[in-house]
Formats: sequence, C-alpha cells, structure tokens
Amino acid sequence: MLTELGHFALILAFAVAILQSTLPLIGAWRRNAGWMAMAEPAAVTQFLLIAFSFGALMWAFVVSDFSLQLVVLNSHSAKPMIYKISGTWGNHEGSMLLWVLIVALFGAMAAWFGGNLPPTMRARVLAVQGAIGVAFLAFILFTSNPFVRLAVPPFDGQDLNPLLQDPGLAFHPPFLYLGYVGLSMAFSFAVAALIEGRVDAAWGRWVRPWTLAAWVFLTIGIALGSWWAYYELGWGGFWFWDPVENASFMPWLLAAALLHSAIVVEKREALKSWTILLAILAFGFSLIGTFIVRSGLLTSVHAFANDPERGVFILMIMGFFMGGALILFALRAHTMEAKGVFGIVSRESALLANNLLLAVSCFVVFVGTMWPLVAEMFFDRKLSVGPPFFNMAFTPFMVVLGLILPVGAMMPWKRALVSRAARPLRFAFVLALAFGGLAWAMNTGRSLIGPMGAFLGAWLVMGAMVDLASRTGKRFDAGRLLRLPRADWGKAVAHAGLGVTMLGVAGITSWQSEDIRVAQIGEPFEVSGYTLTLDDVREVEGPNYLSTMGFVTLEQNGKEIAQLRPEKRIYPVAQMPTTEAGIDYNLARDVYVVIGDPQQDGGWAVRTYIKPLTAWIWIGCALMSLGGFLSLSDRRFRVAAGARKVLQGVPAE
Repeated sequence: MLTELGHFALILAFAVAILQSTLPLIGAWRRNAGWMAMAEPAAVTQFLLIAFSFGALMWAFVVSDFSLQLVVLNSHSAKPMIYKISGTWGNHEGSMLLWVLIVALFGAMAAWFGGNLPPTMRARVLAVQGAIGVAFLAFILFTSNPFVRLAVPPFDGQDLNPLLQDPGLAFHPPFLYLGYVGLSMAFSFAVAALIEGRVDAAWGRWVRPWTLAAWVFLTIGIALGSWWAYYELGWGGFWFWDPVENASFMPWLLAAALLHSAIVVEKREALKSWTILLAILAFGFSLIGTFIVRSGLLTSVHAFANDPERGVFILMIMGFFMGGALILFALRAHTMEAKGVFGIVSRESALLANNLLLAVSCFVVFVGTMWPLVAEMFFDRKLSVGPPFFNMAFTPFMVVLGLILPVGAMMPWKRALVSRAARPLRFAFVLALAFGGLAWAMNTGRSLIGPMGAFLGAWLVMGAMVDLASRTGKRFDAGRLLRLPRADWGKAVAHAGLGVTMLGVAGITSWQSEDIRVAQIGEPFEVSGYTLTLDDVREVEGPNYLSTMGFVTLEQNGKEIAQLRPEKRIYPVAQMPTTEAGIDYNLARDVYVVIGDPQQDGGWAVRTYIKPLTAWIWIGCALMSLGGFLSLSDRRFRVAAGARKVLQGVPAE
C-alpha cells in the first residue's frame, strides 16, 4: 500500500509542478499578485510530495519488499542495512528520484528563504525551477518508474552492484547531486533575470549563495568519489579522467568561474552577459553529465544505465532548457550593458582571467571526453583519450591559475598596480620558491610536476595567509583578524585548500614508487625503505561476501608500523569480485598494498605502492568545502540579504 501511495504522490507532484511552472510565470507577466503568490506553496507542496515518494521507496528497500522490481534488481536480504538504504539511489530509477527530490528541495528553499526577493523575480525563479521539475518528473513517470510491481515476487533479490557497497559510494551520490542539481538554482535565476530584462548588483548578490552552496556540495561529492576510487578499485590512483568523473568535474570548474564572476556583477555591475552565460552553461554541463551517465553513450565503470531511449529523452530535456535559455540570452543581450569600467590591471581583470582559465580548462576536458565519440561517428575511427592528454592539456591552465590567484586577490577594484599588489606577497613568494627548491632537491631527476606543485601549493597557502593578514590594516592586529567577516576567512581557507590539493597531487604524481612481485608467505621484502611480510592468507566470510584476506606486517627500521589487510572479495549473489586495498594512512605518505592471485610456486601476487602526500589531496578538498561553508555562514551572503528591491511598480513583500 505504501508503494502505491508513493507512486500516487509522484503523480501529484508532477501535476503541482505543472502549476508551479505556469501560473506564477503568467502572474508575473500580468502583475497578478495572487497568481504569483502560488509559487511558494506549490514549491513546498511539490517537495513534500516527492519526499514522501522517496521515503516510500527507501522503506521498500529497508524491509526488502521483493514485490517491487527495483528492490529485486538492487537489493538482497543479507545485505547490511546501510547498503539497503543506499541501494535506494544505487540504481537508475532511484537515483533519478533523488535527482528530482533535490530539484524540489532547492525550489522549496527558495520559497522559504527568498522572502526578500522582489515578487516578480521570486515567481519567475520558482516557475523555472518548477519547469525543470516537470521535465524530470515526466522522465521518471514515463520512462523510469521506480514503483513497478512484480506479479510473482521472488524469494530474494539480485543484490546491489558490489562496487557500490562501500561507505564512500553510499554518501557520494547525494552530495554530488546536491551540487549538480543545486546549479539549477543559478540557472533559474539567470533565466528569470533574462525574462525580467534586468541584471544588476542585486541579482549578483542573490545568485551567489546558491552557486556557492552547489559548488561546496559538488566539491564534497567529487572528493568522496575520488577517495572511493583510490581505495576501492585497487588501481592505486585518485583520478582516472574517466568520462563520468569528467562529467562532474566540468560543472565544478564552471561553478567556480560563476562564483567569481558573480562577485564582479555584485561589486562593479560588469561582466553581466558573461555571468548569465556561465550560469546557463554550468547547469547545462550538469545535464550533459546526466546524459553521459544514463545514455550508454560512453563506457564507464560509474555508469548507471545503458538505455539509448532514455538517453534521447534526457537529450530532449537538455535541448529544451539549454536551447531555450541561449535563445533568450541572445534576445536579451542588449539589456545587459556593463556599467562598471575597469582598467587592464585591476581585480576585475584578475577575476576575468580566473574565469577564462577555468572555462577553457573545462572546454579542454569536454573535448577530451567527447572526442572518441566524435572520431567514431564522423571519421569511423576508434580512439582512446587517456590521462596523458588530459595531464598535458589541462595542467598548464591550473599552473597559470595558481600563479595569478594570490596577486589577483590582493588587487583593488577598478584599477591597480601589480607592483603595489605584489609587494606584501614578496616574502611569501620567496618562501614558496624555497619550498619548491627543496622539492627539486628531493626530485632526483624526475619530472617538474613535483617541484612546481610544491611551489604552487606553498604560494597559494601563504598568499591566502598574507591576504587575510592584510585585511587587518598596515599593522597586523590579531584581534581584528578574528573579527574579520566569515566571508574573508572563507575565501582564504578555500584558496589555501586549492594549494594543499595541488601539493598532494604533485606528491602522488611525482614521487610515488611501485613494486609488483610474487610474495612468499613469511618471507620479508623491501620497498622504498619499508619492509613488508606476507604472514598469511586466509578465507574469511563477510555478511554477504567471501574474502581472500592477506595479513601483511609493515615495518620500518626494524619497528612494526601497521598490520595491513588487503582483500579480494567475491559476492556470491552478484557473482562479481572486488578488490579492497590494505592502506596505512599517514600525513607524509600512504603505504598501499593489493593482494592478487595465488601463483603456481605457492606465493601470491602482491602490488605495493608508496604514495607521498596523498592525504593532502582530500585535506585540501575538505578545506575548500570548509571555506565555502564559512562564506555561506556570513550574514551578508544569506539569500537576498539586503537586496529588497522594487521592480517595475510591484512592491516587495
């Protein structure tokens, strides 16, 4: 019964979304306050209905209701509870329901916290958000219904994909979708502003918190996915330039650009057209990511579905929203005349350079991701674009971005002198060079990535510290430093986090060592100053899997450091193997051990990696996210703070 109610609630939500996407829009056009006022209750009602529907589906997974086809295909009675719950979104249909739930959540939040928005703007924003809900609710109801019943329920289910039975992947999709789908609010604000024919400082102030929230959640989601790939796949890497990884990375780059561009709109009323275009493209690339994951167009270990018909539906949604928004953008271009004039050397120029570097790097990733498909379709050639291309084409843009970021952050608005802005940073630059020189001395003839990454990481971290200290005045004042607005602290922490991540990437890329051998039980072997001994290999039974577990002792200078437990698991129901690396985590390095197959001579294949500074990759991501949350907690960045306006004769409520 609960399942039928969940399905019925989804149908009701579809009807409410249609009302939300039409009546407030007409009301804003006709200046009908009553019709505009329908937007808020409609947005909240839609969210509550979809939340009930999602809760009903989750309950079916929790109680193992095998009369539901989706539960049969993605669950099993012996599965741990956390994976029964995460199985709700560990499939195509359930993940799309989560997708549309988050669309509705952001719409409801705009209704709850957007009271200071002008009524016409609020109505149009919620109407556009409702239209996105209509499109994806239609997609779910007509092509991906999660509530399909089976006439004859089986005794048990077919289990969830074993790769998804992991804490990292349990929490990765919700955070990723909060970022992906959160960009729909920036899109809704952009389209509403185009319909309104007005983009000003107030609009920049309204759109920034939504963009920042989406960027923070996207950062967390990408970091969780990267961490999962690092320890779960057994390949020893943190990023593989997989099409689905790129699908989340591209919106992240554009959201970062949009976040900085909106600052220029708010402070100087410049770059209006560019900022609107970025808002459209950022959500557009989120739709492209959804298309890549679900269409079967590109092969990926992360893909949810391989159904071309569903892919066509998503392509139609993407064409409607992207095409419609870009046409509207072209028609309204004349209304977005920039008011703020700025010199070639100024903070505006630095932020513009930041935008161009992020946008071009996104384009590089897009070309590399889609080129194999283009080559096959138009040139009948099968190509593979791998990490060498991305590393060579993408890295230079990040290097330049890292070089200019501390100086740009110190520049004043309108016009500046590079020498004056760089003067406070001279000691930071010298220290960063020294740090890079130390890395060069340790590099022993390897690539330049290590020393360059060490320099850039130190440069960004110390540049952020200098920028923060400079805001206390000519004489450093610790008391005033603590009283600085949270947004200033947030910016500094986020920029420092980028530097820390760059340092971690440089460390694992440049100084990693690898050892592959047949290890005999009880015989120690050396890897880069560490002694490892495979003490035993046992068969271990887990809750819903069988494991071949290695027992490895890790020593250094004759002293035991850790006991590692690398595993090869097999899930009998899904008949699928997985690899669980044994890792000794350390701020300076990770020792990463993977056990392979037994050999004819009685030994076992063992791969060992020594990975310097790996932990700093995720520490940097955590700092970037923390910086975003600090900025969001600043009262000046709350939604529409101080932005109460009167538009075209309609009083603000």
